[in-house]
Formats: sequence, structure tokens, C-alpha cells
Amino acid sequence: MSQDQPQRPEQGQAGRDPVKYGDVFDVSSDLASKPIAPQDAAMMQTAEAVVFGQTQKGSPAAVMQSAATRNEQAGLVGHRDATDVAKDQGVTVTETDVPGQRIITEAVAGQVVGQYVEPTPVQHSEPAAVVEQSAITIGEALEAVALTVGGKPVEQSDAAAIQAAEVRATGSNVISPGGLAASAQSAAAHNEGVDRDEDKIKLGDVLTGAKEKLPADKAATRQDAEGVASAELRNNPNVVTQPGGVAASVAAAARLNEAVNP
Repeated sequence: MSQDQPQRPEQGQAGRDPVKYGDVFDVSSDLASKPIAPQDAAMMQTAEAVVFGQTQKGSPAAVMQSAATRNEQAGLVGHRDATDVAKDQGVTVTETDVPGQRIITEAVAGQVVGQYVEPTPVQHSEPAAVVEQSAITIGEALEAVALTVGGKPVEQSDAAAIQAAEVRATGSNVISPGGLAASAQSAAAHNEGVDRDEDKIKLGDVLTGAKEKLPADKAATRQDAEGVASAELRNNPNVVTQPGGVAASVAAAARLNEAVNP
């Protein structure tokens, strides 16, 4: 597999200057001067997890996470900060099949930060045309949460978001006994009575294999993302969503669906 490799942040950049997009990626315009923020990295991790099944070693998400952690530890960005252009224009990971090749492109605010090219067998029986990536479902977005923040204890805001996601995936307001929403609500209730995080039920425990646990599933849309985010916000005392969490993952899936299959 060939790849346009992003640069890792240099150790000498520790000072008081944040690591910016232009320091590690070949980007221009406003993006180049923006510091890499934790929620930017979380969005890219979620997007990679949705497409690849996990964050790729040495990928843009890994580089962004390293830079964001350094910026946060230096006190230059907050844990819940997001770069305005990334937040407004989003991050995307798109996959295109062409004869003999599979091309994966990762972008922030419309600017390419990484591209992979893999050889694939040429299908002589098919027309030589671009094949669009299949739409990402809500169930797949939930599975991505287990990969990105699976070690996070389940809270009421997570359970509410999972319930909203299940309702939208199945088209039914009836919560199935033993289903994802019921399991999440039970986990959140259990965790409220537990002091130590290591003893609490984690998101990964609930959401691993989420697609198979849903009685029905559908492609994630912007409307689904808004509904899930609203549920998560309403049930969070700080009125914020979890970076890489349920709302963020469904939103990333919706953006990817719009970008690849407009």
C-alpha cells in the first residue's frame, strides 16, 4: 500500500507555539495556521474507524491525536476544543474503487491530509467505472464508538444517545428488551452506583457488535445525527457531546455518506 505520509510533530515544537496543521500536513489557507485540537483528532479517529474498522497506524488521525495531545498538555488548547474550520466543514475519509486500485482519501475542511492507494484485482466482467462506497449505517457508526472511546464508562447522556440512535435505525419507538438501548440504560444506572471507573460498564461492552444487535438498521443521515446529538446534549449536565462518542460518530457517518454519495 502506498501513502502520502503526514509528518509527525517535531519534538522541538514543544515551546509555547501550538502544533498547527501546516506543521504536519501539506495544507494551505486558514487551515495551515490553525492549531490541531482534540475534537478534530476525535472526529478523524471516528471517520477512520467507520471506514477501516480502526484507527490506522501512522495515519492522519494518529498524527492529529499526537499533535492535539501535545497542544493540550502545553495548555494551548482545551480538551473539548475544535478548530472552527474543521468543525464547520468537517473531516472526511472517502473510499473509491477504480480498475486495479482502491483509493482512500482523508481530508480536513476539504483539504487532503492523507491518501492511500492499494492495488485490487481488476474485475474484467464489470464496466471500468468508479464504484461508490456503500452508505455507512447507524449500527456501523455505533460500532465505531466501541473502537474509539470503548473504554469510557456509560453515562446517562451516552444511554440517551444510544436510545435515539436505535429508534432512528429501527424506525420504532419500542425499546427491545436486551437490545442496545436497554443495555445502555441498565449500564448507566449501574454505573451511577459505582465509585471506581474500572468497575463500571464501558461503552465497548455495550456497543461491540452493535450492528448485529439492532433488529433493523439504516444509512446515517444528517437528520439522524441531529436527533442523536440533541439527545446526548439534553442528558449531559455540561451540555456537550463526547469527542468520538455516539453523537460524534453518527455525525461523522452522516458527513461521509453525504460526501461520497451526495
